[in-house]
Amino acid sequence: MSTLSRSLARMTNSLIDVLDAADMTPEAVRLRAHSYDLLRATSVVDVGCGTGRAVAELAERGVRATGVDLDEQMIAVARTRHPDADFRVASAEALPLPDASVDGYRADKVFHALHDPAEALTEARRVLTPGGRVVLLGQDWDTLVIDSDAPSLTRTIVHARADMIASPRAARRSRNLLLDAGFQDVATEVRTGVITDASMFPLLSGLAEASRATGAITGAQADAWLADQRHRAATDRLFLAVPIFITTATTP
Repeated sequence: MSTLSRSLARMTNSLIDVLDAADMTPEAVRLRAHSYDLLRATSVVDVGCGTGRAVAELAERGVRATGVDLDEQMIAVARTRHPDADFRVASAEALPLPDASVDGYRADKVFHALHDPAEALTEARRVLTPGGRVVLLGQDWDTLVIDSDAPSLTRTIVHARADMIASPRAARRSRNLLLDAGFQDVATEVRTGVITDASMFPLLSGLAEASRATGAITGAQADAWLADQRHRAATDRLFLAVPIFITTATTP
């Protein structure tokens, strides 16, 4: 394995660790269940399925679910964890499904990573049956809420990290994106996850390190900010709130 391949593998493993921790929070468990209820579907494609937790949970509900992810390592882990499920390596813009083959489309924390979310919704229209349901979930990367004694620095860190993402404001745009794509009955709600312990400290560390890497903040600023957040976590004073936008729609 090349040095680059090893580096990419470590990055994916680190991401899996963060996602696993986030998925186990009570808010995340409730949010996933809510998304399944909103789908009201018998066959679902879960786009950006990661390690396959949602696919497995949908199957437990009697839903025929297919998980799709562009990351081969994610799919490999998903197949190891859930060997009886259907997982495929593919992009959101080119789903490996026939036309009108599923009545549910779910994408959780995916559209911010797409350079052209509208193209993905065109593909969603293709694979969905008439009357099929779409459920999009995602955070707006400009609106992470973090308590800090340095609010100006915190804003800089949050916005610098957002600027590194392909479509950081896709979640707030999801209603209009669905309307523009010709979907009907479009509705949006917001549920906010609140974290007050150290479980999501890797997310805070990632924000600071990314901001340092772009030159938005100095190494000393990153270290001081993280030291403050680490102290808050150790003294039960950490506060992180992540608003999650949930947008649903129906195909004509």
